[in-house]
Amino acid sequence: MVVVIMGVSGSGKSTLGELAAQELGGRFYEADDYHTAANINKMARGEPLGDEDRQPWLAVLADNITKWSRQDGVTILACSALKHAYRLQLKGESGANVHFVYLHGDRELIYDRLAKRENHFMPITLLDSQFATLEEPKEATYISAALPGLKQLEKLKQFIKSI
Repeated sequence: MVVVIMGVSGSGKSTLGELAAQELGGRFYEADDYHTAANINKMARGEPLGDEDRQPWLAVLADNITKWSRQDGVTILACSALKHAYRLQLKGESGANVHFVYLHGDRELIYDRLAKRENHFMPITLLDSQFATLEEPKEATYISAALPGLKQLEKLKQFIKSI
């Protein structure tokens, strides 16, 4: 099974994903690690990615999700997955073995987190473009980004056990 923790940059996807993978004895992957150098450079310059920029990245992630979904245990992927079309592409052939968890928060909360974050290629100036691109999912389980990490982890574990 693959659980994709999605949301805008700074919502806490990686932190929650790493904690959950450790707690559940699963595997964790960060979707940002699969971006092309051109995409990273573009974002670092403060330019938002368009659909055409994301397509090769989404294709690689979808291929990996298909492989991961065939493995025993749980794999957790931290990925923005901002649009419905992106989530459909990520799910691909894996179908029922892929589940989305939306780590949602308001702009003020996320902005404050990004302002404190160090050593990340994406500047805070791109936050508004992330919210503008975001299509809130109907197909996901929602967890508040405002909750403390351990409460988020408990909610995620309950969700995974219910699958």
